[in-house]
Amino acid sequence: MLRAALSLLALPLAGAAEQPTQKPESLGEPLPGLELFRWQWHEVEAPYLVALWILVASLAKIVFHLSRKVTSLVPESCLLILLGLVLGGIVLAVAKKAEYQLEPGTFFLFLLPPIVLDSGYFMPSRLFFDNLGAILTYAVVGTLWNAFTTGAALWGLQQAGLVAPRVQAGLLDFLLFGSLISAVDPVAVLAVFEEVHVNETLFIIVFGESLLNDAVTVVLYKVCNSFVEMGSANVQATDYLKGVASLFVVSLGGAAVGLVFAFLLALTTRFTKRVRIIEPLLVFLLAYAAYLTAEMASLSAILAVTMCGLGCKKYVEANISHKSRTTVKYTMKTLASCAETVIFMLLGISAVDSSKWAWDSGLVLGTLIFILFFRALGVVLQTWVLNQFRLVPLDKIDQVVMSYGGLRGAVAFALVILLDRTKVPAKDYFVATTIVVVFFTVIVQGLTIKPLVKWLKVKRSEHHKPTLNQELHEHTFDHILAAVEDVVGHHGYHYWRDRWEQFDKKYLSQLLMRRSAYRIRDQIWDVYYRLNIRDAISFVDQGGHVLSSTGLTLPSMPSRNSMAETSVTNLLRESGSGACLDLQVIDTVRSGRDREDAVMHHLLCGGLYKPRRREALKCARAHESFPPPQPVQRRSSPGRVGKGTWLCTCPRKPPRLCLWTCRQAGTRACHPWRA
Repeated sequence: MLRAALSLLALPLAGAAEQPTQKPESLGEPLPGLELFRWQWHEVEAPYLVALWILVASLAKIVFHLSRKVTSLVPESCLLILLGLVLGGIVLAVAKKAEYQLEPGTFFLFLLPPIVLDSGYFMPSRLFFDNLGAILTYAVVGTLWNAFTTGAALWGLQQAGLVAPRVQAGLLDFLLFGSLISAVDPVAVLAVFEEVHVNETLFIIVFGESLLNDAVTVVLYKVCNSFVEMGSANVQATDYLKGVASLFVVSLGGAAVGLVFAFLLALTTRFTKRVRIIEPLLVFLLAYAAYLTAEMASLSAILAVTMCGLGCKKYVEANISHKSRTTVKYTMKTLASCAETVIFMLLGISAVDSSKWAWDSGLVLGTLIFILFFRALGVVLQTWVLNQFRLVPLDKIDQVVMSYGGLRGAVAFALVILLDRTKVPAKDYFVATTIVVVFFTVIVQGLTIKPLVKWLKVKRSEHHKPTLNQELHEHTFDHILAAVEDVVGHHGYHYWRDRWEQFDKKYLSQLLMRRSAYRIRDQIWDVYYRLNIRDAISFVDQGGHVLSSTGLTLPSMPSRNSMAETSVTNLLRESGSGACLDLQVIDTVRSGRDREDAVMHHLLCGGLYKPRRREALKCARAHESFPPPQPVQRRSSPGRVGKGTWLCTCPRKPPRLCLWTCRQAGTRACHPWRA
């Protein structure tokens, strides 16, 4: 597919170079007449086929989800692989050869980046960093354990005579195969675990492992491949040291590239206030540039785009507009879903081409047994060590799901296709074994993991957002734990997280966020915004409507941007509603903090739908029952709310600031009413 696209780009140049130098009339040939219709398939072949494959995959997803019973039992990834097998068989029967397959270049450069970017950008950062120690342990130590034990066990199986002699592979060949077959695949894990809905901690550990083990997989694959090309007799001790050093270079270098592009993306979106239309484009371009830069430098591209998404989201979301955030979200989800669908379908199509693989039962069965056994043994040993330091240990049920959830996918298939047959004579056997392992983990384990989770009664994820009470308690406990660690002199996780938040608030946020966005970044604005939207939706869903009789209207909700970019007092003056607030209370406050408190008090009292509607109804009933007397002016003490302010004559003592409705909008005089 990639070759076809590149050849398409070369068509105009080739056509221009092959133009005849002599005109037809000079050769005595008649001039061609006007053509009414001409078929030009070769000029549109590559883009047409790409669009056709995406269309077929999308229609297949629609058909799959027409039956809820089928999709509840069979994961979508399994159905797509089966569809690929059927389509590949049809193409093979018609064309007598396999026309299409999953090309490694297409996979790594075009299909994988949208999936990883979507995962990194929308990954819950708090949950990820809370379990970072466990994720790194399973990703680094676990991948090394699985690769070396699987490769050594397969070599021992060959030495025992259980593998056919035609499989010509040595120890380095089996270690190379173990390095590519042992890594957990992020695409397969994401496709299966999102349908199982396990709890958030279990999901983030398995999925985080599948993302971060890319650096280990890349290093092991390149080191072992280099050793195979060099020959075991030519490998020296310094080569082993270089291999160990490359692990740190690839992983830390990929993370550094991602953070650099995250910084550039956040800084760029700070100045897009007047060109909102290009904000989504900048997000995708710079994230993709991070992936390509890491790939160009032979670093971990998956780790680069993951860190780019994790590092930039908070600042980008604060800088760009609400429409841009919506565009980024749904475009990213759409691209990731399309790429994931095409990957699984092409996996099924690629398996039909029997000319590129060879079968050996001993190698296939041994690989399946060893990857399952050593995965389970590694998870048990690593979890036992981690539970010595975890506040909430991982129980045996979690370990079973983690062991069974080590799925392999398209990454292993693309890596095995890249092997050189002249350097690795057993490549065809490794390709067949990889296809079987991928199909077994995605189809068999994908089909049975959901009943296993139900049978083991694994805790499921909770889909509701945390309440205000939960958020307040969570932040309170964070500050308490950080204070305790500071008092006892122990610089633990909570201490360093508190230090990072202070550094971010003091330097990074002021540098990477617009001044207006940083001013409204306080959590009370987020709480107010969410409560207002929720109350408004609930009010409309229940058949409510805005009161408009006798000039009684509700003030519209001010937006976050408008509150930051315009004066609060002017905004309230220009609301144009019948609800009148005493503006001198805000205008005469001397202290900046007191002014913010007064603004927030009046905004929350007058902005939320439910309290606003309740107060308006009270005022309306009071005006209907009691004729309004003359306006009353009462002076308050200068040290409280300001000099010369207007207060309502409520019977409650002391008099309180409130929202009242005047018969003549825009006046500062209020009519007293009884509470």
